[in-house]
Amino acid sequence: METREKRIRRLIYQSSYTGTRETDLLLGQFANRYLMKLKDEQLDDYEALLAQGDQNILAWVRGDLQIPANLNGTVFSLIKNFSTKL
Repeated sequence: METREKRIRRLIYQSSYTGTRETDLLLGQFANRYLMKLKDEQLDDYEALLAQGDQNILAWVRGDLQIPANLNGTVFSLIKNFSTKL
């Protein structure tokens, strides 16, 4: 079974290498700053977001596409707010 620490390290790595440079920078920096502070349920939400692909995430953050309701929660709000500070 994967420990919380290993899971967070894996998610930080995945966040930094999504495929698109802009998303790598956004999610990599977000992950480094916030993942240790998130609850396990929020990590589940973050992992579900990552599974949607970097192009979708970037379009949702920019407002080009509407994020599906099941993914539009606290974690996405944190990411969107974080993106405005970059």
